[in-house]
Amino acid sequence: MSLATSTPRAGRTRKRTRIQAANEVRILDAALEVFSTYGYRGATVDQIAERAGMTKPNLLYYFRRKPDIYLAVLNRTHEMWLQPLEQLDPDGEPAAEIAAYIDRKLEMSRDNPEASRLFAMEIIQGAPILGPILAGRLKGLVDEKAAVIAGWVRAGRIAPVDPHHLIFMVWATTQHYADFETQIRAVLGQKTDRPDHFETAKTTLEQVFLKGVEG
Repeated sequence: MSLATSTPRAGRTRKRTRIQAANEVRILDAALEVFSTYGYRGATVDQIAERAGMTKPNLLYYFRRKPDIYLAVLNRTHEMWLQPLEQLDPDGEPAAEIAAYIDRKLEMSRDNPEASRLFAMEIIQGAPILGPILAGRLKGLVDEKAAVIAGWVRAGRIAPVDPHHLIFMVWATTQHYADFETQIRAVLGQKTDRPDHFETAKTTLEQVFLKGVEG
């Protein structure tokens, strides 16, 4: 599948209206729900159009094929997933920056569980669609921020931890709350509906991670 197909057809026109932009968001929001529920193979364009509240021909004006919709949803999710890491400030206090990164990732899992699960399904399948992007944009950003953490280690500002594996651990623990929400709910029951559920998780993760990186 060509990565270029992720651009909506309407987005390639010179004059892109607010209605077109709003409709693209509607389609991608609907597609996220459908793909995260049925997977790529089980999802249909008809289901996405129905969920978006538009006709199939109208939807196909924006995205020609199901693969184009899927790639656009994954691209949007991928960019959203990178934002918390992009905000890691090399000039900040290491403990505060790591805690803030954990908080942002956990909040993203809380607020966008369907996006997290869809992204996880793509990765588990070997990233057949996102592979080139992961090897480019993702790798570049992770290497850049790993270098920042390595600098903190060399300066004695945090303990000598491996930067890449520290980032991987943050991914694993924070995204668990979205990808394995059903399992967490099975264990905790109604506690997961309490307002302090994610605050407790956030505090616990911060304590564990910051204890591990204290210089």
